[in-house]
Amino acid sequence: MTISALLSPDRIFIDTDISSKKRLLEFIANTVAAQFDLSQVKLYNNLLDRERLGSTGLGKGFAIPHARLADLDITIACFIRLDQPVNFEAPDNQPVDLVFTIIIPENAADEHLQILSSLAKIFSQSEICDAIRKADSGDEVARIIDLAEQ
Repeated sequence: MTISALLSPDRIFIDTDISSKKRLLEFIANTVAAQFDLSQVKLYNNLLDRERLGSTGLGKGFAIPHARLADLDITIACFIRLDQPVNFEAPDNQPVDLVFTIIIPENAADEHLQILSSLAKIFSQSEICDAIRKADSGDEVARIIDLAEQ
């Protein structure tokens, strides 16, 4: 499954005003739970538990918060470009402004690792991140990610 296939226009958020990692995880949980009739509390707790294991900030302003849910049968993704970067305890100590979240079924370990690997490849490219930071719309972000996958 491609990253582009996971992204839906209603789950791409540009210049979102969020002040902290905790608020970001709440925003993700609220948004995804409402769209897919999931438990907001369970999703938030899973995202938070994963962050407690170690930051999902990869460096260069990019993070991949992710969670696995037992009662989920599809993979869900959302992308958020923050208006102002937030501290994410990334290995390079740089704040994060590009956030790609995946929520995956608990039993989809192989798919989970493939998606994480694809995201790391795409967002490790400075020119891709720069283009996304300059994009004017969610559609443009989706096009940039689609082109990066090809």
